[in-house]
Amino acid sequence: MTFARSALLACTAMVSFPALAEEVETEGARDDIVVTGALQASGAATKTDTPAIHTPQPVTIVTDDVYLAQGALSISETLRYVAGVQANPYGPDGRVDGGFIRGINPIQFRDGMRDLFSYYASIRSDPYNFSQVEVVRGPASVLFGNGSIGGLINMVSKVPEFENGGEMQLRYGSFDLREALADVQGVLADGLAGRIVARVRDAGTQVDHVDDDRVMIAPSLRWQAGAKTDITLIGLYQEDDGGSTSQFLPLYGTLYANPNGKLPNNRFIGKPGWDRYDGRLIEGTAILDHRFNEHVKLSLKARYIDSDLTYLTHYPDNYSNPTSPFVDADQRIMGLYADGSYARMNVFSTDNNLRVDFNTGEGIEHVLLAGVDYSWNRVRKTGGFGYEYIDIYTPDYDALPDYGGGLPDTFGITTSGTTQKQLGFYLQDQIRLWDRVSVVLGGRRDNFRARDLGGTTEETNATTFRAGIIAELAKGVSPFFSYTESFEPLAGLDDDGDSFKPKTGKQFEVGVKFHPDEATLMTVTGYHIRENGRLIGTPVGQTQAGKATSKGFEVEASRMLPGDYQIIVNYSRNKAELKGSGRQLDNVPRTNASIWATKSFGVGDGATLRLGSGVRHSGVSRSYGAAFPEGVRTPAYTIVDALAEIGWKQWTFAINANNLLGKKYYAACLARGDCFIGAERNIFGTMSYRF
Repeated sequence: MTFARSALLACTAMVSFPALAEEVETEGARDDIVVTGALQASGAATKTDTPAIHTPQPVTIVTDDVYLAQGALSISETLRYVAGVQANPYGPDGRVDGGFIRGINPIQFRDGMRDLFSYYASIRSDPYNFSQVEVVRGPASVLFGNGSIGGLINMVSKVPEFENGGEMQLRYGSFDLREALADVQGVLADGLAGRIVARVRDAGTQVDHVDDDRVMIAPSLRWQAGAKTDITLIGLYQEDDGGSTSQFLPLYGTLYANPNGKLPNNRFIGKPGWDRYDGRLIEGTAILDHRFNEHVKLSLKARYIDSDLTYLTHYPDNYSNPTSPFVDADQRIMGLYADGSYARMNVFSTDNNLRVDFNTGEGIEHVLLAGVDYSWNRVRKTGGFGYEYIDIYTPDYDALPDYGGGLPDTFGITTSGTTQKQLGFYLQDQIRLWDRVSVVLGGRRDNFRARDLGGTTEETNATTFRAGIIAELAKGVSPFFSYTESFEPLAGLDDDGDSFKPKTGKQFEVGVKFHPDEATLMTVTGYHIRENGRLIGTPVGQTQAGKATSKGFEVEASRMLPGDYQIIVNYSRNKAELKGSGRQLDNVPRTNASIWATKSFGVGDGATLRLGSGVRHSGVSRSYGAAFPEGVRTPAYTIVDALAEIGWKQWTFAINANNLLGKKYYAACLARGDCFIGAERNIFGTMSYRF
């Protein structure tokens, strides 16, 4: 009911504004809103830029004009209005971009190649650096190799177009946010274009003593070496100086009562100046597309990543005794872990394929894709632990040691590392029949190897398949069915000292896509995922649980027209559980819903007004453990976002309000003993000049 009331208020506000402002004439409408819908194409679904209505799998494409209007400041926040996705399931996190797709952690790709390996070995990507974010729901191993059964996220880099122009922005907002952004491109010579995307940010966060500073610059060059060859080079330098906004506050003092009251959401439990999450990332990408003729095209991609990270942090000892974590009778003092690591990550990846278009009869068209991809990554970490005590209600920060600015060495310094290699071959045939039916068939063979510093080597081979069909049975109505598989190698040993087996999955999905026109697309789909080899925690480590299922349905509708009106509506219900447990997976809500709408108006003298509002709802989630066999219940929450934007000539001034009503909520509370704070109200203004 809370979501329904909030959505009704948002929609009522949107439809009431025409009485207050003059409608925009066609020639006065904003021209920077991309038409999105049935014909929009995604390379993440088939690697062939197939329109959405010809793809027998739900794929959501969120363009940058949409997610920036929604106030997204991180990749996680670009996913807040996507069906089947739980964005930031553990609240805002300065270390990683978190999210669930169909109850399962996705794997992140950039330009079709995986760019993150291991945890806490790199920094977050910047949403301003991308033209769109693509979400593939369901397994995608046939094209992308080892990956999550829930789906994947693919970020598409901004690249040069052969035109001169750009924008400059200044922004100020909550938590002392101050930043400057630029996106400039131009023609440098005949057949050569360049682009630079940059961001400089100085900001705090909703947690005391935790910063969110960034310097990012991404230059790129595009060379059309003749009519048939296109070469793009993309560089990236990014440096983040921040910390962990996840403070792992205890259950007793957040969700549950403590005689000293509730802990404030901005409570910092660490050593100011020592705790930090600082990283540097250098990245280079090369893309070559060559068309031999109108039927044969070669695509080559390669990327190298070098990342350094310093991660020093504290977190309270909620885990030794989750129901009574305090060491004093007054329930104020807790044990405090000091955890530090230096990480270095190097990645090389390449994806190469040949596309051949041909016919095998009248009205029967084929797009055959044959490819090989390879990735190599090496992660090295040096770390140490310490153990202290803190009064979490009145922290004495000066009393905490800073370990000379380096790693805590109370229990010694350790070094660990893993080198992984993956080689995959894939083949896919897209068959278009009579311009009404599309069939997708694909298969893949992978070899995966991992080696740790001790010399232990693990090798895995896997074969995966996909098949799907979608047909326009009536104008604008296209039912579809698909079967997809995934595999995900797991490094490490179980409680018995045996190596983990690869996690595998299968999904059956059936749905229908409604597309009455090019700007409108509605997808209704139901799915059933079977997962084997899921890891679960034990008192001494981890073991493989065996089988898990995730089944549910999703409704996603969007209508986006140039400059005038835009609406996105989503609803999803997901039942995800370990086989035989009869209970939902930890921290996975069964229901999610959202609605986002914008409307533009003319206000005289050539000026325009754009107003937007959105409502996001996340259902109840639970977490189970030995200390809480009946589970810890995290209440549902509903969040309201808003946008107001004035445009005049080349100038734009926008105000975004995320969590406009200042809702206080917990994103997750876990049976292991800790709670994660939800995103606080965040309001910021942006002044832009476009040329």
